[in-house]
Amino acid sequence: MKHIVAGHVAVTATEFVELALGTPLDLWLGVEGESEMERAARLDAARDILAAYPELPDDVSRVAAEAIEAFAPELFNVVPLARPAGRRRSRGGRGVAA
Repeated sequence: MKHIVAGHVAVTATEFVELALGTPLDLWLGVEGESEMERAARLDAARDILAAYPELPDDVSRVAAEAIEAFAPELFNVVPLARPAGRRRSRGGRGVAA
């Protein structure tokens, strides 16, 4: 199945997410083996992006929910769980001997 985001074709799920976010995933998730200086710079860039686009977290949540609904709708089929049977107290007046 071909996904087109903003005129670009996403071949992999990672490309789809990156095109939808407008940023590479590594910016948000980091990369293995990054130095403290690289991590600090990455987090500064992420903070700058969030300051410039305060609606981004809501947009990301919406995109994720839409993707889940489209590709795994059973995850949204919430069914209330049956309550476990509680311990019933007898009214016989019997207690535990001390």
